[in-house]
Amino acid sequence: MLNVFKWFSQDLAIDLGTANTLIYVPEKGIVVNEPSYVAWDMRTNKIVAIGHDAKKMYGMVPKEIQVIRPLKDGVIADFTMTTEMLKHFIKKAIKRTRFLRPRVVIAVPSGITEVEKKAVRDSAMQVGVNKVTMILEPMAAAIGAQLPVQQPIGNMVVDIGGGTTDVAVITMAGIATGHSLRIAGDKMDEVIIRYLRHKYNLLIGVKTAEAIKRTVGSAYPLQVERSAEVRGRDMALGMPSIAKISSEEIREALAEPVFAIVESVRQTLEDTPPELAADIMESGVVLTGGGAMLENLDYKIKEETKLPVALIDDSLTSVVLGAGMTLTDPELLKKIAIE
Repeated sequence: MLNVFKWFSQDLAIDLGTANTLIYVPEKGIVVNEPSYVAWDMRTNKIVAIGHDAKKMYGMVPKEIQVIRPLKDGVIADFTMTTEMLKHFIKKAIKRTRFLRPRVVIAVPSGITEVEKKAVRDSAMQVGVNKVTMILEPMAAAIGAQLPVQQPIGNMVVDIGGGTTDVAVITMAGIATGHSLRIAGDKMDEVIIRYLRHKYNLLIGVKTAEAIKRTVGSAYPLQVERSAEVRGRDMALGMPSIAKISSEEIREALAEPVFAIVESVRQTLEDTPPELAADIMESGVVLTGGGAMLENLDYKIKEETKLPVALIDDSLTSVVLGAGMTLTDPELLKKIAIE
């Protein structure tokens, strides 16, 4: 009977992110890694695209089609669209869905409220899962980074996603101290858009801002500064226009969110018990998440804290990998699960 139940069940780990949704299946690895976007046709009242296909449409559709991101600041902003997106991704992940009621572990920001937790749980249950277990993203990231989270040792993780930055000091499968900040990769894109609008009267979209951040963005001076041409719309003339921008300018634009992240790290260190702080002085700070890939952010945090700082190689996938590891370690999952 146990074998039959196993055949008709499926464990999944989900990183339900503001920017991207990732799903991990044991023995298969990451089977879904797609942007958290949904395209909705208001004329037919139907979804026309989800994930990669929907993101390609962003800023390129007629007014009758809405391309939305159903999560904001790390939590659900549109319950219906999140449910449809989850349903689509889970079907992609497990293929056979007619008889399967998967058990899922979902990673959520450490600053999540009770109302937001209920929205995540209800959305997953609407999809038809058997059981939902939630764990905190910084804990999942630390596990994914293979830090000794169950030992009496201080481990400091800074997980910067699309919507939230989670800073945590972890020891013995618990968070000793930490801060959650709703400033991360999306906020960086927003300040770039605002900077170009104010300085050059140039209106650009989110995808262009993301590209600028990747190519010329930085948190600390570069060895060789860069420049790029940016195409957008002149707000005064209403015509297409081009501006040449430098990496120094984009660093100036990003100063506000970078400062907020660094201050959150500093505040967490100030709140850390002395014994754990001593461990962190030796082991340093681990950066994870897509937002942590801003060039030289590790150098900026190192300069401000005087601690070793390392960006892990799989920073984009550390949260879902860590959540996935708990699927095969029920004792650890029991310790770190949140109600």
